Amino acid sequence: MVYLKSKASAPGKIILFGEHFVVYGVKAILCAINKRITVTAETVNERKISIQSNIGNLILSPNKSINEINSPLKPLYYLADKMLKTNQKFEGIKIKVKSDFPSGVGLGSSSACCVAGAAAISGLFIKKSLKEICDLAIEAEKTIFENTSGADCTVCTYGGIIEFDKKNGYLKIDSEPNFDLIITNSDQEHSTQSTVKKVKLFQKQNNDEFLELCKKESELIKEVLEILSSDKTIELGNKINQNQKFLEKIGVSNQKLRNMIELGKKFSYGSKITGAGEGGCIFSLVNESNLEQLVRIYKDNGYQSFPVEIDFKGLNTF
Repeated sequence: MVYLKSKASAPGKIILFGEHFVVYGVKAILCAINKRITVTAETVNERKISIQSNIGNLILSPNKSINEINSPLKPLYYLADKMLKTNQKFEGIKIKVKSDFPSGVGLGSSSACCVAGAAAISGLFIKKSLKEICDLAIEAEKTIFENTSGADCTVCTYGGIIEFDKKNGYLKIDSEPNFDLIITNSDQEHSTQSTVKKVKLFQKQNNDEFLELCKKESELIKEVLEILSSDKTIELGNKINQNQKFLEKIGVSNQKLRNMIELGKKFSYGSKITGAGEGGCIFSLVNESNLEQLVRIYKDNGYQSFPVEIDFKGLNTF
């Protein structure tokens, strides 16, 4: 019997603008970053699905109920099990995951893993389009994030910068601005689910203020879309700082994040939370003139910090 092997990688992502507000109908702007997750899949003549990764391992027989699996790796199990059901020529699948960046800090590790996994695992049996892979990745991601919008998987599939809203879905932004970003990890645990609930409570208790913030965020993002096409770094940095003020008002920051952001603002064009907040990462907008200086300053202050660029490639199969 001929055994098959397939490999794919997908970029992580950050939310540039609009986190939390996107839940209430405001657009968000996301970009892929040049830190990747690579998934290698191969068929095996043994009735099992085995997954090896930096966050743990999972070995199970096929046909398990996905609801009975308590593991962050279950999207990959779901994909492998689904492919085996439709392609019964092989007994099992062996999967290896390699990541260039930390997981659980708001950089899209689960989405990148789902996208690379969907491409690598389905690639053992059939060639799928980017849209089919993206749809399959979103389907898999829903095994851990039931209400996922699909935005993260979308930007991890197509790369570059996208605008996204709940009503109209995503739109790829054609411009390719020339700036760099510094990602800095707070190394502080957080729960996206609990933070989303916290914002919901703020909205209920301060509805008029929240509606005004949504309006201001919408206006800000409209201005950002124009700035991105003209590559104005200073103006973009000002919008990043403005967006951070809105996030402060809805209560998703804390003193550690504020200290990191203030440090970033001294040596960059702008700094803000990316993702849920209350932990995770921030990003700072830089260029070649201040990139190395800011990384060194963060590291001297005890933070894990690293530069990234926008990834315009998206999913890569090989």
